[in-house]
Amino acid sequence: MKSSLSIGDAAARFSLPTHVLRHWEDVGLLHPQRDSGDRRRYGGDDLVRIGVIVRSKSAGMSLEQIGVLLDEQAPERHRVLEEHLADLARRMADMERSRLMTEHALNCRSHDITTCPRFRAIMDEVVAGTGTWREAETPVDNGVHSTDRGAHGRDAAAAR
Repeated sequence: MKSSLSIGDAAARFSLPTHVLRHWEDVGLLHPQRDSGDRRRYGGDDLVRIGVIVRSKSAGMSLEQIGVLLDEQAPERHRVLEEHLADLARRMADMERSRLMTEHALNCRSHDITTCPRFRAIMDEVVAGTGTWREAETPVDNGVHSTDRGAHGRDAAAAR
């Protein structure tokens, strides 16, 4: 083997504890060479596999899915990847809805988002089981105001 790293150095390269690399070896994702002292030695190809595993786990893939991804002979490879793409699309849509909700809360006149009339109408449908979270429109002054007085209203009430 031309150039290789110990398990500690390989793990440190990816900010992982060494037991993770051992586990990935146990489940068949890694196959490091061994030196004369039977110590694991991670070469360039091993480091690329570790990088793929780390990135794939960050993207939400299970170790089983990653095993299929790394197995060039796996007949279900395309199916697993297509399912993962569909899962990524669902999670990205969920993140976009979360971003929109956060923007709505940031721009809303209600201090407590649960008292915002527009947000509450959406959530009432979700709670009732008659709707799903949908993209909240940017809050506008439509004459309906929250019952939450916010910090300014509380301070004024406290001064009375």
